[in-house]
Amino acid sequence: MIDVDHIDAHPLDARARRGRRAQQSGSTARRWRGTSGASDALGLALIAPAAIGLALVILFLSRQVDSRATAQSAAEAAAQAAAQERSPAAAVAAARSVTDAMLIDDTTCDNPSVRVDVSAFAAPVEPFVSVEVSCSTSLAGLEPIGASAPAAHTYVAYATVDPLRGVRP
Repeated sequence: MIDVDHIDAHPLDARARRGRRAQQSGSTARRWRGTSGASDALGLALIAPAAIGLALVILFLSRQVDSRATAQSAAEAAAQAAAQERSPAAAVAAARSVTDAMLIDDTTCDNPSVRVDVSAFAAPVEPFVSVEVSCSTSLAGLEPIGASAPAAHTYVAYATVDPLRGVRP
């Protein structure tokens, strides 16, 4: 006869017991995990508006930086283009053409104004051209942050006219 008390249990029985314990502890973990849904929703409801507001503020600040850079580079490029011309009328036309090509984005440069000064274009000593570009940052799409209209950014650039080139008065 075989003594049943001395026979080792089959290894699968031990695994089965461990599996049942794991399932029982898993149900406890699931129970705790299931109750955190309300706090997750509350956290999302509190953090989402703050994140959206922060994104809008960053967008507003980046538009201001872009507006300043665009106005400055347009003034410098227009002054250089005007200094290459041979007559004051052609210099004004070249400066306006450059600024019209560069200041096309309304969100970057809203209501641009350009003033070209060619009074010293044919001066006997150190002839130069100055171009003044002024524009403001658009607030389109940024109404939720309640930003006030920023002041216009004005940049003046000077370019020296080469006195040895041919000049037509």
